Amino acid sequence: MTGVDPGLLDDQQLMKELETIHRTRHDTLLYGSNDALRTHNVRMAQLEGEYLRRHPRRPVAVGRTRSGARERQPGCEA
Repeated sequence: MTGVDPGLLDDQQLMKELETIHRTRHDTLLYGSNDALRTHNVRMAQLEGEYLRRHPRRPVAVGRTRSGARERQPGCEA
């Protein structure tokens, strides 16, 4: 495992880790080695999994669901 166990992070630390990993995702995909991308995938899954475990009833925007996306008018941003 790379990094601190997400279960040991407090909420603020977890959010900071998630923000960092999401910010670095694009560059890792484009320019990272296969090993770096694999490590990034594992760490992202760990962090996101912990977030979802802590927030199972998080608010979900209707526009981010399949049915909500289908209802949007072409050219509209949600």
